[in-house]
Amino acid sequence: MTSQKYQLQLSGMSCAGCAKTIERALQEVNGVTSVNVNFANEVAAVEANNVTPQQLVDAVKGSGYDASVIDHSQPEADDPRERAQQIQFYKFIAAAILSTPLLYTMFGHFSWTSAVYVPDWLMNPWVQMALATPVQFVIGWQFYKGSYTALRGGAANMDVLVALGTSAAYFYSVYLAIFASEHVIHEGLYFETSAVLITLILLGKWFEARAKGRSSAAIKQLLNLQPKQALRERADGETEQVDVADLTVGDVIHIKPGQQVPADSEVISGNSAVDESMITGESVPVDKSKGSQLTGGTINKNGFLKAKVTKLGKDSALAQIIQVVEQAQNSKAPIQRLADQVSAIFVPVVLVIALITFLVWAFWYQPGDYGAALESTVAVLVIACPCALGLATPTSIMAGSGRAAQMGVLFKQSEVLEVAHTVTAMVLDKTGTITEGKPKLTDLELNLGELKQFSEAEVKAAIKALEQQSEHPLAQAIVNGIDEDAKVIDMTDFSAHEGRGVSALLHHDGTGVRILLGTQRLMQEQNVDCGNWLVRKDELEQQGKTAMLIGYDNQVIGIVAVADTVRKHAKQAITTLQQRGLKVIMITGDNQRTAEAIAKQVGITDIFAEVLPEHKAEHITKLREQGEIVAMVGDGINDAPALATAHVGIAMGTGTDVALETADIALMRTDLRSLVDALFVSEKTVRNIRQNLFWAFAYNTLGIPVAATGLLAPWLAGGAMALSSVSVVLNALRLQRLPIKHRS
Repeated sequence: MTSQKYQLQLSGMSCAGCAKTIERALQEVNGVTSVNVNFANEVAAVEANNVTPQQLVDAVKGSGYDASVIDHSQPEADDPRERAQQIQFYKFIAAAILSTPLLYTMFGHFSWTSAVYVPDWLMNPWVQMALATPVQFVIGWQFYKGSYTALRGGAANMDVLVALGTSAAYFYSVYLAIFASEHVIHEGLYFETSAVLITLILLGKWFEARAKGRSSAAIKQLLNLQPKQALRERADGETEQVDVADLTVGDVIHIKPGQQVPADSEVISGNSAVDESMITGESVPVDKSKGSQLTGGTINKNGFLKAKVTKLGKDSALAQIIQVVEQAQNSKAPIQRLADQVSAIFVPVVLVIALITFLVWAFWYQPGDYGAALESTVAVLVIACPCALGLATPTSIMAGSGRAAQMGVLFKQSEVLEVAHTVTAMVLDKTGTITEGKPKLTDLELNLGELKQFSEAEVKAAIKALEQQSEHPLAQAIVNGIDEDAKVIDMTDFSAHEGRGVSALLHHDGTGVRILLGTQRLMQEQNVDCGNWLVRKDELEQQGKTAMLIGYDNQVIGIVAVADTVRKHAKQAITTLQQRGLKVIMITGDNQRTAEAIAKQVGITDIFAEVLPEHKAEHITKLREQGEIVAMVGDGINDAPALATAHVGIAMGTGTDVALETADIALMRTDLRSLVDALFVSEKTVRNIRQNLFWAFAYNTLGIPVAATGLLAPWLAGGAMALSSVSVVLNALRLQRLPIKHRS
């Protein structure tokens, strides 16, 4: 049974603990096979059998959070994350207005600020309570709600720490206001501590929400590429402007210069250059003519095109790219498991540390000074928030995979993003990967000598006419490579000599002469003298070309060579990979001599030649057994088993659907330098994750002891906690500016 995949937009999460609670709730739904909740972009990726989207939404709501199903084919007018971000901002503004007077009262508590005038009415405990109460229970209600949700689900999250810390400060101040003496009131009220803490945490969450929104910019940019309207041709030949959603497969559309291509389509008529940089990352426009494929969202530069719609909606190339990028961003990298394990036990441990801090201060270090004990305890509770830990990995994955997509490299899983840069052996399939995969005419040499009745142009036209009769793939390359008009040639008695070549009778001035094109064996069978042409044939074959002799009457008058040409920049890409320390290997079904000729052109010394398709995977397995971390790059159906066997399977974007489906990474360009981009992004992303995890761990490891010793005021702890989360996200966002290193 085919499983279904759903994406849910979540809201109400405050830290990685909330993500774990939602994961557990979704996993309990009967039929759900896998769940990944990404705290950074607040998305749950669910795979299930016989489960409706509403069941999943209900499960999330049952755990105390909110959810909606993501459907890119019907985009919402407003992004729920942007709405949540605006709400956080408005809450911060309201809290700041109410807490600023309370913050000002702090000048009256210290001898070194006694010169600053503080009105007596502002020091009144009931005025302070009136200012702090709406901040605590109206604006800060989200922390109590989040705490209840987490504790009901059997977990403790950031909201528990914030609610406990601020409540302790607030209710202790209420107690002092009601029962304590005036001196104690003026020296020990903590209304400003609770109010300013909530204000700073809200500011941090707003900054965090903004930064997290930027980390998912790649998806937004891809979604914005989707055109909204199209010019559709009616039955009477006139055009009408319609919504892209109203198009159907088979519709004929008109694309004017400067317009976006409305949908995946095939050119019927016209010539133009199309900017495909938003899909492939390649800045050079691609020429398009009749029969060319167009991708929805690309830009028609300078010519008029008429095209027939071939794919729409979820089947379109852009939709599939978005799906792959989201799949990578919503998956969980192995390196994140450590952070998840720590987060699961972090809050309970912090609560114990906070309790110990209070007891040590109140009964040993400064016995009876409950105010000082409370300050240190609140500081410990607040600074220990594990938000930075929960954001460290997913924000880097989102930013890294998004930047890779802009370069034309699609990582299908975050695990691959983590592993790719560790590859030690890169196995490249020859045909369609190192080479173009399409034979081209490379050499056509004639020596007509005493042959007077035909000009060189007529002989070329005859060769073209002869090969037009053949169905062999190499014949088409010769036909495409000769410009002369074959229609002027009078030819009869065509014969295809299986595995050896073709021949026909060429008529001129009432006489017929036999013309042949094929192997040395064909020439010998037909008693055609090859003369010195065999030496030239051997030279061409040493270069990896397929050479065929041209026989006229009883002598060879020329030679034609066809080759699968090496891709542009292939040598540069392979040299760069070798400079990175990779063992680069070419694998092919071609004979050893042809393989060596191609390998020599691109600088490869390790070759697996004459390998049958079904045996390619065996070579990958042998490399793995030798301790190599292997990446396999291919583009055909026969590469699929090898792609699946390698640690990292990489498919060229021009390859077959089977190869693309089997691979872990898809290259949208045929430029092999994209391999360098893939390794570069992987390396930088993993380094970025490690930086984030180090600083997140270091922050909590150093911050908690400092707070416990009383060296950190609670409001400073709140600011530091907010800053830690924002700094982790901003560090991850540096990945969005990664340069394309290999260009020169």
